[in-house]
Amino acid sequence: MKKNKSILDKFLNIFTDVRAGEGINALLLFFNLFIILTAYYIIKPVREALILSGSGAEVKSYAAAGQAILLLGYVPLYALLAGTFPRKRLINVVTTFFALCLGGFYFLALINNSSALTLNIPLDIIFYLWVGIFNISVIAQFWSFANDLYTPEAGKRLFVIVAFGASLGAAMGSGITTLLIEPLGVYQLLLLAGALLIVSLFITNIVDARQKQQLLMTNHEQVEKFSKPLDKSGAFRLVLKHKYLLLIALLMLFINWVNTTGEYILGRIVTETAKEAVSMGTAGGLTVGEYIGRFYAVFFNIVNWTAILLQLFLVSRIIKYLGIRIAILILPIIALGGYIFIAIVPVLAIIRWIKTAENATDYSLQNTVRNILFLPTTREEKYKAKQAIDTFFVRAGDVLSAVLVYVGTAILTFGIKEFALVNTILVFVLLLISFIIGKMNKNLVKVDKPI
Repeated sequence: MKKNKSILDKFLNIFTDVRAGEGINALLLFFNLFIILTAYYIIKPVREALILSGSGAEVKSYAAAGQAILLLGYVPLYALLAGTFPRKRLINVVTTFFALCLGGFYFLALINNSSALTLNIPLDIIFYLWVGIFNISVIAQFWSFANDLYTPEAGKRLFVIVAFGASLGAAMGSGITTLLIEPLGVYQLLLLAGALLIVSLFITNIVDARQKQQLLMTNHEQVEKFSKPLDKSGAFRLVLKHKYLLLIALLMLFINWVNTTGEYILGRIVTETAKEAVSMGTAGGLTVGEYIGRFYAVFFNIVNWTAILLQLFLVSRIIKYLGIRIAILILPIIALGGYIFIAIVPVLAIIRWIKTAENATDYSLQNTVRNILFLPTTREEKYKAKQAIDTFFVRAGDVLSAVLVYVGTAILTFGIKEFALVNTILVFVLLLISFIIGKMNKNLVKVDKPI
C-alpha cells in the first residue's frame, strides 16, 4: 500500500526530494547534528580563550602536529571499540565519554584557579588537544550513523536536510557564546556543551529505535546485523587496503591543506592591511587588533549565511541534476580559479571574496558530498575508516599546511603570490583526485533498495 506524504514530508520537499515517511528521521538527524555543532561552537571560543591567554599563539600553532600524533592512538582505539560494541552502545559510550570529559575539564579549571591549590596543570594545552580530537571524532561518528541508516539513493536526497543542521548549529553556537560568556563565565559554558551532547545522544537513541521498529516489520536479518559489533579490522588498514577509501583520505588531506594555507594567505594580508591603515590614520580610530577582529566578524558572518543559503536552495539541486561526479568538482574548480586570480592580483578585496566562495562551498556542498561518498561502503568502512579519514587525514592536512607556511616564510621568503601559486598546484592534484573519486562512486552505487 502506497503511503501518503505527511505535512512534514511536504514541507521538507521544498528543499529536496522527500518521500512519504522519510521526514521524521531526516528532521531528527538534522536536530541531532544541529545540537552537536552548537555544542562545538560553544566550546571553540572557550578553547581560544584558554590557549591564547595561557600558552600563547606560538604553542597554538604547534597543536595541529600534536593532535595528529594523538589521533594515531585514538583511531585504533575507536576501531577496537567498534569491534567490541554494537552500533547503539558504541555511540553511547563514546559520546558519554566526551560529555564527562567536559565536566572533568570544568572541575580541573576550578582546582587550577583555586588559591588553596597550586597544581599548575597546563589545562589550556590539554584542552586544546582534546577539542581537536573531540570535534572531528563526534561529527565523524554522527555521519557514520547517518550513512548506516540510508541507501545511496536515499542519502543523496536526505543528507541535504541533515547537513543543514551543521550550518545552523555553527551559527547558533557562536550566538549563544556571545550572549552567555559574560554572565556565565568561560568554564560554565563547558557544562552547557556537555548537557547538549547528552541531548544529542537521546535523539540518536530515538532514531535507532525507530529504525529497528521499521525493520522488525520488514527485515529481521537487518535488525540482528545492527545489534552485533563490527569485525576486528583496523581503521588505517581499511583505508590503505581499498583504493576508493584511500582516495577519499587524500581528498580530505588536500582540501584541508589548501584551505588552511588559504586561511594563512587571508590572515597575512588582513594583518598587513590593518597595520597600514592604522599607521596612515585610516582605520577609524581602531587598533590593529580591533581592525582585524571587525574584519573577521563580518567575514565569518557572510561565509556562514552564504553556506546556509547554498545548503537550503542549491545543494540538493546540484546533486540531483548534476550528480556526484560533477558536484565533487565544484569546490576544486572554484579554488583553482580563485588562487590563480590571487597570484595575479593579491589584494584584500579579491582574496576576501574568493575565500568567502571557497569556504561557503566547503561548508555546504562539499560537506554534503564528502559524506555521501561513504553511502556505498561497508559498515566497517562507514565507522572505522571514516573515523580515520575525518580525523587523522584532516589533521594531516593542517600539519602539511603548517610545514608549508614555515618553509615558505622562514626559508624561501614567499610572499602572497608564491603561496597562491603553491595552492594552485595543490588544487590541480585535488581536482584529479576528485575526478577519479566521482567516477569510482558512480560504479559503486548499484543497489538502491532501502535497508
